Amino acid sequence: MSAKILAFSGSLRKSSWNQKLIKVCAAGAEAAGAEVTVINLADYEMPIYNEDVETESGLPDNVQRLKYLFKQHNGLLIASPEYNSSITAALKNTIDWVSRPADGEKPLECFAGKVAGLIATSPGGLGGLRGLVHARAILQNIQVIVVPHQMAVAKAFEAFDENGNLIDADQRDKVQAIGKTVAEVASKLNG
Repeated sequence: MSAKILAFSGSLRKSSWNQKLIKVCAAGAEAAGAEVTVINLADYEMPIYNEDVETESGLPDNVQRLKYLFKQHNGLLIASPEYNSSITAALKNTIDWVSRPADGEKPLECFAGKVAGLIATSPGGLGGLRGLVHARAILQNIQVIVVPHQMAVAKAFEAFDENGNLIDADQRDKVQAIGKTVAEVASKLNG
């Protein structure tokens, strides 16, 4: 069975470098035979997680839409921007909401046993590397199998061409290799 991979970045910005990077990574997964769905979290606006909101109103519609997508895929590709040496509020909020069990769901059904690959880019010299440490810790804690290789692309403002492609072929190959690895591992685990 070929892998089904959900790909997204933790950025809400319209011209997000990380949204461009996730498309590069997704191409690697597709080349390995995976079916990839690339989404933009800006299309799934939701409140900051608050258990009172959940108790009073249930899961917001966009959370339910995201949960459906997560359940339909056995792999994740995540481009995690680095904000103040950690992950974005948007990414953490998404994880927090999607991890909430709906009636009849097993705990962590949207995450447990899924395979994930992590990438990042930022204007700084480390390319978002420090934030990937936090993303990995969070995902592993919710039973996601995170592949060991990750990639952080420094100086994002000069890393992409006008079409959103990585200019440096070595960087492009490494980012696409992460997509390929997630596709291969997810396929083997679910085959």
